Amino acid sequence: MSRWSGPVAVGFSCVGHTYSHLFAPIFYVAALALEQDLAMSHGEVIALIVAGNLLYGIAAPIVGWIGDRWSAVGMMALFFFGTGAGMVLTGCANDAWQIALALAVTGLFASIYHPVGMAWLVRNAVNRGTALGLNGMFGNLGPAGAALIAGVLIHYWGWRAAFLVPGLLVVATGVAFVWGMIRGVVVETKVDVRQVPLPARDEQVRAILVLLVTLICSGLIYQATQSGMPKLFSVRLSELAAGGVFGPATVVSSVYLFSALFQVLAGRLADRYPLKVVYVCAWAMQVPLLLIASQAGGALLVAAMAGAVMANTGALPAENTLVAKYAPSRYRGLAYGLKFIITFGLASLGVLLEGRLFDASGEFTWLLVVLGSLAAVGTAAALLLPGEARERAAVPAE
Repeated sequence: MSRWSGPVAVGFSCVGHTYSHLFAPIFYVAALALEQDLAMSHGEVIALIVAGNLLYGIAAPIVGWIGDRWSAVGMMALFFFGTGAGMVLTGCANDAWQIALALAVTGLFASIYHPVGMAWLVRNAVNRGTALGLNGMFGNLGPAGAALIAGVLIHYWGWRAAFLVPGLLVVATGVAFVWGMIRGVVVETKVDVRQVPLPARDEQVRAILVLLVTLICSGLIYQATQSGMPKLFSVRLSELAAGGVFGPATVVSSVYLFSALFQVLAGRLADRYPLKVVYVCAWAMQVPLLLIASQAGGALLVAAMAGAVMANTGALPAENTLVAKYAPSRYRGLAYGLKFIITFGLASLGVLLEGRLFDASGEFTWLLVVLGSLAAVGTAAALLLPGEARERAAVPAE
């Protein structure tokens, strides 16, 4: 194995995380233009991505199991080529049904990343919290970059370019990934660099039950805020919407950029302090911020939403480390797959929730109140996690 294999694995895993979060936020910005082009309501347009979001989550355990049994790097190659091709197909679609089908294809191949790419990263990581925090930062750069890129491309060349240009970039990265496999710097690994004993069975069961609750709440909050923010800012910050989609897209991009940077700190905290403490704090922060956002406008609205998104995504390094801690190494891809069938499959109903509540009320007050209530439920559940002693920074296995 090349001495560059570990850093290369982390690099491709981080870039892959960015790409896995491109297609949905691009669509949510493009939806502002598609409402007019397709003569459909906001809720009807948003519903076009539901099948893609469901496949993004539902397929995760299956592709995670294949990655465990067959090849993580082989599945990652399929991820790059399939996701890029799906985005290109979306940009070439001619009507609502074709858009929905192309997004479904994109979601299916994009589902490979989280169970396979993150399991591959964890096997190659010494300090898991730090690695997952860095990886999470790149994941948040997806929505941040996607919103800004989509805003620029739509402004100058239309909504199709917002899918075609990034899609071709993802395919080109797949070519580089396969070249790395041929050169021997992208390699398969089945053994953790850092060996950690599994907790007791009763702690495993307790942690799994708690995580089932928090994952559902977290996924619903993430999906609903991601789909709703472009429309939220265009409605409440009307001066930004005067020039089209670019203004709201820029604000959304800024929100995700700040949350991306916060994930690096959150990952360091997950390595330095008990995971339960970090996880509970991230959950508790979301409750007041979402409730403030339900009533706010102007700069306060942007600040509250930025804080809520930072806290929601800032919980992920601790959350993903908890999954790695309580799941056996040989089933880790499957475990991450089961996690993401909840957060991106079942929780994709958050997109429908956002669209339906907006169409019914013409505002976002009730949606944000509901999301704040879900954050309170997540906080209460996280408090029930098993306690743990503070751990020292990890050292490589001999």
